[in-house]
Amino acid sequence: MSVVCVIDDDLDVRESLSDLLRSVGLEVAAFASAAEFLDKRPALAAACLVVDIRLPGLSGLDFQAELARRNLHFPIIFITGHGDIPMTVKAMKAGAVEFLTKPFREQDLLDAVRAAVGSESDYNRLSDLHSRLESLSPREREVVALVSLGRMNKQVAAEIGISEMTVKVHRHRAMKKLGARSIADLVRIADLLDIRTAGVIG
Repeated sequence: MSVVCVIDDDLDVRESLSDLLRSVGLEVAAFASAAEFLDKRPALAAACLVVDIRLPGLSGLDFQAELARRNLHFPIIFITGHGDIPMTVKAMKAGAVEFLTKPFREQDLLDAVRAAVGSESDYNRLSDLHSRLESLSPREREVVALVSLGRMNKQVAAEIGISEMTVKVHRHRAMKKLGARSIADLVRIADLLDIRTAGVIG
């Protein structure tokens, strides 16, 4: 049976996440560090990884890069108490499934795990997403494109000549129209739809 692997250096977090995942019938293995997972991985058939972004030794993002270097490909759900837009974009561009900021709802994590283990495919959403994309104004589309490149709100505001508050309004409206639940979800959708802004260099 494939296993959901929880990697977090906080024992209480490991135990609470493990209990939550087991409560819906999932097999769980927990690790205190990326190194511990890499040492024991050959014995595991991991379905997905739930990884704290801040870990002792290899950080979550460094761990993601190390897995890619070793040609090990697992769906990764990042959790963090210290996330920001550039960090979220970097994780999603490198293939993460979700990036959840603490405190997050238990259901959001369970939904992300369900998506990671294959019960929901992004590609099944493409037709609906293309329809939703048509509802975006040119400015909303521009804001989405810049956010998906890792720009902070104030950088987007400076780049297109509007206030930071107006950027937040456009981003909120775009996320609602696209059905994006988080910045991570918005980045994934932007990549799926290949949203680009003319003249923007990533």
